[in-house]
Amino acid sequence: MRVLVAGATGAMGKELVPRLVDAGHDVFAMIRSESGRARAAQLGAVPVIADALDRAQVEAAVRQAAPEVIVHQLTAIGHVDTRHFERSFAATNRLRIEGTDNLLAAARATGVRRFVAQSNGAFTYDRTGGPVKNEQDPLDRSPVGQMAPMIAAVQHLEKSMLGATWTEGIVLRYGAFYGPGTSMAPGSPQLEMIRKRQFPIVGDGGGVWSFIHIADAAEATVAAVQNGSRGVYNIVDDDPAPVAEWLPELAAMLGAKQPMRVPRFIGRLAAGQAGVVLMTELRGASNAKAKRELDWHPTHPTWRQGLQVTA
Repeated sequence: MRVLVAGATGAMGKELVPRLVDAGHDVFAMIRSESGRARAAQLGAVPVIADALDRAQVEAAVRQAAPEVIVHQLTAIGHVDTRHFERSFAATNRLRIEGTDNLLAAARATGVRRFVAQSNGAFTYDRTGGPVKNEQDPLDRSPVGQMAPMIAAVQHLEKSMLGATWTEGIVLRYGAFYGPGTSMAPGSPQLEMIRKRQFPIVGDGGGVWSFIHIADAAEATVAAVQNGSRGVYNIVDDDPAPVAEWLPELAAMLGAKQPMRVPRFIGRLAAGQAGVVLMTELRGASNAKAKRELDWHPTHPTWRQGLQVTA
């Protein structure tokens, strides 16, 4: 198939594009400027240039590539400052709203039959009820102020995808990434904070995280491109775990002292309300549907195995 990947040179794109090429697909990489041509070519893709926020450029790029499938992996997430969570996600929120709208408009104009988009299943589920959610459970219906714009952008993306009746819209709710090119790669600032005991457990550390190795996420995306059906899939590992469990184990893997514990009010002062939510109130996600319907099984079924390699 002819597949256009938007966001082809990011952490996910670098894992995804070579896998699509190896699977026999003709892959086109939508890049923002000429400077990305060499990187796209090295990954095995044919570059097409377009700013995702410019509708005319996006339509021209999609017409040039003439894809059967579009894969939307556009993000702009760097270091996440939980005290200013809304700032950290502002550029990505715009890509998930305007970028999604532009890609969908171009896809409709050119008759794209399948559209796969990156969503977030790590920080977005409703913070009530049981610790592990499936695709039928609602996203956060009362997010804290710092996280509200990010949740709204994810909801816009998902509603737009699933409402596009003229194509097969597939939403992938990825867990928290780790591995090469991510915020939890060897030597990354986040791992260094844990190593230096600057990443404390807030409150009871009861927030449940679902992780996914970036390579496993890419494999699931290939499966969705080839075998997915309209709908939402959680792309996470088999082992959702509370912060109070995974953070001390990761510190031990890094050869660090056990993380400090601080009460919620101290955590709020240091990391903002979003930081407290991430530490104490998150819900994890189940991958049962993706395993069943995509015939996908993560190579790193638990963060314990995968993070041991990363650390």
